[in-house]
Amino acid sequence: MRAVLQEEWGDPETMRLAEIDRPEPAFGEVLVRVVAAGVNPVDYYTARGLAYNRLLDLPFVHGWDVAGVVERVGYGTTRFQSGDRVFGMPWFPR
Repeated sequence: MRAVLQEEWGDPETMRLAEIDRPEPAFGEVLVRVVAAGVNPVDYYTARGLAYNRLLDLPFVHGWDVAGVVERVGYGTTRFQSGDRVFGMPWFPR
């Protein structure tokens, strides 16, 4: 799958579009195929290591504001099912 990957702290130019392995949703999680994503100041500050850098290990995938379709649901997920259209502000993906 394609994702915006951050492998080092720096200006937004250090973000890159990359092919990564598709994760499996864990207990209570869903995997969303993102159709639209926003870019906001948190992305800029996070890229520079000025926000959440103590909570994130490099590399990580950006993604705060998203809208898309649920592709898979993890065990124990009852609120959503595959095919649901969703939007939200998830915590950073694994």
